Amino acid sequence: MKMMLAKWTSQSWNRLSSLPVLVLVNCWVLLATADNTSQAYYTALINVTVLNPDRVSPTLLRIDRGRYGQDSPKVEVKGLLLAPVPINGVVNRLGCDPRTRFHVPPNTKQWIALLQRGNCTFREKILRAASHNATAVVIYNNISSEEPVTMTHQGTGDIVAVMITESKVKEILNYLEKNISVLMAIAVGARVPPKNFSRGSLVFVSISFIVLMIISSAWLIFYFIQKIRYTNARDRNQRRLGDAAKKAISKLTTRTVKKGDKETDPDFDHCAVCIECYKQNDVVRILPCKHVFHKACVDPWLSEHCTCPMCKLNILKALGIVPSVPCTDNVAFDMERLTRGQPANRRSALGDFANDNSLSLEPLRTSGMSQLPQDGEITPRTGEINIAVTKEWFIIASFGLLSALTLCYMIIKATASLNADEAEWY
Repeated sequence: MKMMLAKWTSQSWNRLSSLPVLVLVNCWVLLATADNTSQAYYTALINVTVLNPDRVSPTLLRIDRGRYGQDSPKVEVKGLLLAPVPINGVVNRLGCDPRTRFHVPPNTKQWIALLQRGNCTFREKILRAASHNATAVVIYNNISSEEPVTMTHQGTGDIVAVMITESKVKEILNYLEKNISVLMAIAVGARVPPKNFSRGSLVFVSISFIVLMIISSAWLIFYFIQKIRYTNARDRNQRRLGDAAKKAISKLTTRTVKKGDKETDPDFDHCAVCIECYKQNDVVRILPCKHVFHKACVDPWLSEHCTCPMCKLNILKALGIVPSVPCTDNVAFDMERLTRGQPANRRSALGDFANDNSLSLEPLRTSGMSQLPQDGEITPRTGEINIAVTKEWFIIASFGLLSALTLCYMIIKATASLNADEAEWY
């Protein structure tokens, strides 16, 4: 049973100790997935020519902050710029309504649709314009303060898709509403590589994790030092007290009850431990206070408490044996160990004695003391060892798991701050 318990404890905590590694592996997988969303993109250089009949020369506008869609062909394109016509008298430039139409002049070979972002996906907008034979689609942001994003629009074919800001769109729409022809030329700009960790982010994550590890490690080291010091001090006290109690017990008077002894008298006090009378051939122990007990009953008590069960006399002091540690009168009293080897009727009597208020046995508190074995060695029980090892492994595994989760959080947080320009689909 002990071997099975130890094996189960070892296997369980081996699995728990591997949790930090699994967390870090999953963290790096998520990080790699998140980093893939920040892909390289191409800028679009856009020139707008306004053919105003009221002016001799055309009006030229330039839009530099354009961006090709992720799934768009990166090619140059030119054409007449058109916005959707009103639907039932209501202006709708989103391009999401199936009733969206464009007024394409006759003999126009290439034209570019101008749509507003929002309400539906980029893919739906592009396919709507493509169904009317648009050469390209320019989608402008619906918020003037926002920069263009890298659009995702799989399955739109070879139609060119570009996003621009709203800064100059109002001026362009003003011309279109007046039926003034507007030409647009889109050229491929520079390739912008994906953003990786900046030096500042790496330094921040590294310093934060190092500080966390130092603080946590210092606390863990302090805990284990205190734990070891306490355990060693307790073991030393147990050994010293056990040796002193063993020495004192060996000096106590022991005799065998014979026929006619006063102990066999019915009026003589019973053994205060087992609440049974003394019989012929019983081996009794006589304490310095002259109280008499069965040897098998009182020896385990004296090994742990060093005091008389009745008057609380310290037998170490009474016999002139003064240990370097105080006598622990309030040590855990193991009822099972005290009655080990006793008959069933004695165990029952001992239970009655424990509930008897006529005898003033002080409440007992746990201090880890155990009954001294026959060879004098103090050996912790297997259950106590397993509990101690389990508790320490739990602390170590929890510390490692917390550190791994913290590092994973900081890495993903730093990556998210760098991936502000990730691809979007609507």
